[in-house]
Amino acid sequence: MKQPYKPVNKESFFRRSLKSSCKDFVPQLLMLTALFLVLRLFEMGYDVYRHRFNAFFWKVLFTGLLKDLAFVAGTGFLLYLVYFVCYLFSRKWARIVFIVLGSLLCLIQLALAFYFQFSFNLLGGDLWQYKLSDIRQTVGAAGVNIGIFVVLAVVLALIVSCLAILPRKIKLPAGAAYGVVIFLALLVPFHPALQASGLRPGNEYANNLSVNKSYYFYTGTIGYFSPKALQTDIYSDFYSGDYDTGTIVADSLRAFHYVDEARYPFLRAEDTPDLLSPFFNQATRPPDIVVVIVEGLGRAFANSGARLGNFTPFLDSLSRAGLYWENALSTSGRTFSVLPSLLASLPFARSGFAELGASMPPHVSLLSLLKHNGYQTAFYYGGDAHFDNMDLFLQKNQIGAIKDIKSFPAGYQKLPAASTGFSWGYGDKELFRWYLASQDPASPAPRVSVLLTVATHSPFLVNDQEAYFKKFEQRLTELQLPESEKQVARNYRDQYASILYADDALRDFFTAYGKRSDFAHTVFLVTGDHQMPELPLNSKIDRYHVPLLIYSPLLKRTATFSSIVSHFDVTPSLLAFLKKNYPMQVPSLVSWMGAGLDTSRVFRNVHAYPMMQDKNDLVDFIEGTYMVNMNTLFEVDPRLSLIPDDSKEILNRVSGSFDRFKRKNQQLINGAGLIPDSIYQRYTTKK
Repeated sequence: MKQPYKPVNKESFFRRSLKSSCKDFVPQLLMLTALFLVLRLFEMGYDVYRHRFNAFFWKVLFTGLLKDLAFVAGTGFLLYLVYFVCYLFSRKWARIVFIVLGSLLCLIQLALAFYFQFSFNLLGGDLWQYKLSDIRQTVGAAGVNIGIFVVLAVVLALIVSCLAILPRKIKLPAGAAYGVVIFLALLVPFHPALQASGLRPGNEYANNLSVNKSYYFYTGTIGYFSPKALQTDIYSDFYSGDYDTGTIVADSLRAFHYVDEARYPFLRAEDTPDLLSPFFNQATRPPDIVVVIVEGLGRAFANSGARLGNFTPFLDSLSRAGLYWENALSTSGRTFSVLPSLLASLPFARSGFAELGASMPPHVSLLSLLKHNGYQTAFYYGGDAHFDNMDLFLQKNQIGAIKDIKSFPAGYQKLPAASTGFSWGYGDKELFRWYLASQDPASPAPRVSVLLTVATHSPFLVNDQEAYFKKFEQRLTELQLPESEKQVARNYRDQYASILYADDALRDFFTAYGKRSDFAHTVFLVTGDHQMPELPLNSKIDRYHVPLLIYSPLLKRTATFSSIVSHFDVTPSLLAFLKKNYPMQVPSLVSWMGAGLDTSRVFRNVHAYPMMQDKNDLVDFIEGTYMVNMNTLFEVDPRLSLIPDDSKEILNRVSGSFDRFKRKNQQLINGAGLIPDSIYQRYTTKK
């Protein structure tokens, strides 16, 4: 007899789908979790292979496994929601979608781990700030070749196989699987990956190694594409007013007095004190200025007292013959901000000032103001000046000439190519040789020249490399390092060899310059664009700690300063010095971030600075002798080491100052100006 038609119970179908999908999903999630833990073991093993056994190995391994578990647990419920929607249509499609997503997650995790091992950098939202040509350059320089892609392809095949076959062998009761999914849902508001990210197993390198690279990348990407989520709430409890408070006396902070914050958030009176003149004899004409920026030159390995040993003997001797700031800071952890910060004391905008490209608002700089006062200006670089929009920034400042890889004449040798065939360009010795050959010592007009080197950059291949490997071993002997420290240093032989090459290039440069007639009236400034990240970092501030020195035959005395200064302070100080001693026209209103170089011989900081680790990571701020990284407070000691501090009052004060800067910076992003057009037009036209 024919059975009467019974309608399908939709609620019963939904519940059955829910339970069966949970039973199918949980074994696959367990396999994905296992794969992430295996990838962690691989990453740690690869780190030992490349850099030997880390003193924090076991702490990093344990912490890293916890962070990986937290990441998978934190994303587990989201994955289930995707799986369940697909499951409603087809069990087969749900499994295929999970295999694709799981494989992609594992592959990205592995690729990010490789990136960290080759660069010592965590890759975050800054990836999206770089032009495709810049990314190709960086990848090519790192020596990433076809072998890496073969490894990734093989690993991908293994991952797909594991996700497709092994979960079927895991049998769980429906109730247990259902409970796991409920547990994952309950975890969501607690943000387990965020909570675990605060675990720190050791120094900066160990902390970065333990990071779940996927979580760092995805949160950075979300921050990049959702910038409103990162904007400052000016009504928060942390908001305290200005990021510069106090006065110029004693150890209090130097104050800025803004004149029109609504339209020009950084516009203020130019009142930079001239603290350099007491160290100089006055010349009969405005001096030539040569700014030498050495790629990756960090204080950790440069000059006396360096944490990793002094691998720059010539630069150290030059520092003792000049004015030397041992506690100088760059403004970012990459090259993108060095020209705007050092030459124009400019804020970052969203991703570095030069990244604004053609939209850079009108501003003045050391280059444009000195050109207005009769100086000839030029920029020399061994690589491609279009990298990080350096050429656009220089053109905006009416640079007289840009000399880079595209304009080197015949007779100069490029740096050796990496395994991919890529070379950054011309080494430091060739750059300096070309600069000296192209400059007329008898030129009647004063000159300001900016030279940026490139040899001390991944892949750290220099001409006569074997000779510098031998010099490296000799230097290890000269430094009288314990054998254990020598073994650690040998893990980074390529990096140290390139540093010794750069130091030799500086020696040759100053030796040759000393034979020229224009040497007598030249002021040299030497610094690094940031600390080399391919050497282990000790703390968050280590990434920014660079040497800064001024050397000149015009000096009448030398000094070493222990006060904290920054690249932001260079342009204000040089212009204050020139204005005091020579007929110079400079504006009375400026938008400098810096307040001038402090010449205190005792350790102190009378400044407040934001620092941007990469193009999408504005999380560091120093005020006085305290530094905030995200929501963590540190006290800065005289060696620029960071000591954790739990003072809520100080944290709120420094965080409030940081919030004030970010609010001003956001105004700039939203279209506010830096200086009025009247100032720009008056001081960017040559007399």
